[in-house]
Amino acid sequence: EGSIRMAEVSRCLNRILLETMQRSVTRDVLLRFNPGCRRWALGGKRYLLTDDVIKLQEFQQAKVMVSCRFQGKKEIYFKDMEEKMKEKGLILKEELKTLLHLCETQEDMELARNAIYRYHAENRNVCFGEFKFGPLFIRLCYELDLEQSAVELIKDQHLKGFFSDCTSFNILMNMLFIKDNYEGALEVLIEMKNQGVKFNKDTYVLAFAICYKLNSAKSFNTSMNLLDEALIKGEVLTKRAYSFAIALALKQNQVAKARAIYSQIISPDSRACTNLNVLIHAHSGLLEGALQILEASTEKTHSSLVRKPEFSEEVLATVKEKLYGQPALQDRFREIYNRLQVAYQIIPQTVDAILCVIPQRKKPDVLSFNRRQISRRTLQPLNSFLMAE
Repeated sequence: EGSIRMAEVSRCLNRILLETMQRSVTRDVLLRFNPGCRRWALGGKRYLLTDDVIKLQEFQQAKVMVSCRFQGKKEIYFKDMEEKMKEKGLILKEELKTLLHLCETQEDMELARNAIYRYHAENRNVCFGEFKFGPLFIRLCYELDLEQSAVELIKDQHLKGFFSDCTSFNILMNMLFIKDNYEGALEVLIEMKNQGVKFNKDTYVLAFAICYKLNSAKSFNTSMNLLDEALIKGEVLTKRAYSFAIALALKQNQVAKARAIYSQIISPDSRACTNLNVLIHAHSGLLEGALQILEASTEKTHSSLVRKPEFSEEVLATVKEKLYGQPALQDRFREIYNRLQVAYQIIPQTVDAILCVIPQRKKPDVLSFNRRQISRRTLQPLNSFLMAE
């Protein structure tokens, strides 16, 4: 009897796992290979946060476990929660967590929204401890493609304090960035600032990326104000954040500002920084300097393990254009270009694609998945159990 029950639970887990993961994979495939997004086909991806920040897979794995536990009982649980709210009963933390993990449709989310309002009204003056519901709710909206619901709640003053963490705002801005809703993402950023939620390094990357995509005088001023505030506070910004700010300055023909921002980078050795440095020299009229950067990158290194800088075809085309009417420099550029080509140091990605390409995650998927598959009862790996038929 025990083995039969084990097989039933295994089949349940497999089915739910496949359905949940399929929704996520389908969405990612549509985003990456949508014919309307051909400009990203050369390596740029339209999202900025790594999986270890969004933690969508971990959230989905938790949903699988909860769904299995409540197999055939979800409707009963939802009905009980509705009755409890009608009777103004106290909603417990674990009850709300379970409810959010059981949500699968927009209709389910209506009950979840009502439960969140009730829970926050009952607990707004109580210390929540380390657990925060904000990221959990935003990840649910991320999975179900309900970013507008997330925007409504995160801006609702009746829920002030519920989204007290930067992670909630960061994931939501990332969701809006994916769908090219940069105006909406900027509104969320402003809301985050108004609510006094502290920015972290991911927030600054998102902020400068959003302003870069908007590419307006207003967004440029916003990004420069944020940069000034960050420097005054002594914040340590990533090279990626600086790179978006530099690229926006160049787009707005603020070359002197771009040079000033570049000078703040401690170790400008990333692909984005290297390409932006060439552009800064080219747009400043410092063509000799631009050629020196390119020429130095072709020199042999003592170690074959040191990766040589790679330059965007777009950047090289800009340099070539700026050299018009200067035959001696044009000849020198052609020689450098040929050496770069032979060494495979010319890449087709645009500067935009280089900026938006997602960095490597901090921890491998396999390790993260395995750590989550340990049975709390037997302390044995659950891999074979989950996948067994």
